[in-house]
Amino acid sequence: QVHLVESGGGSVQAGGSLRLSCIASGNILSIRAVAWFRQAPGKQRELIAGITTDTDNRTNYADSVKGRFAISRDNVKNAVYLQMSSLQPEDTAVYYCVAVAGVEAHDFWGQGTQVTVSS
Repeated sequence: QVHLVESGGGSVQAGGSLRLSCIASGNILSIRAVAWFRQAPGKQRELIAGITTDTDNRTNYADSVKGRFAISRDNVKNAVYLQMSSLQPEDTAVYYCVAVAGVEAHDFWGQGTQVTVSS
């Protein structure tokens, strides 16, 4: 089992920045990758960024956030971060941290953190 806790959400004006944190506990060594999803009211959940936990440290981004968001990890703190810059009202959503773990690639979700961007 993996337990995830997100933090760092809040309200910001357009053009501003926020950094989301995701702290993992439990079977940390089983985590293969961590991703950030978001879901805006009335919209489908969207995968926006991901990072592998191997030495390749591969990252990927949705086109909607590429060049504005950056995902990173700190193995010492068991943390994954999402640095968000140039935020726009359309970035308003609940942001979720997700860990893919184990041989069967089970996914574990955090509780979500609200990000609100005003124009």
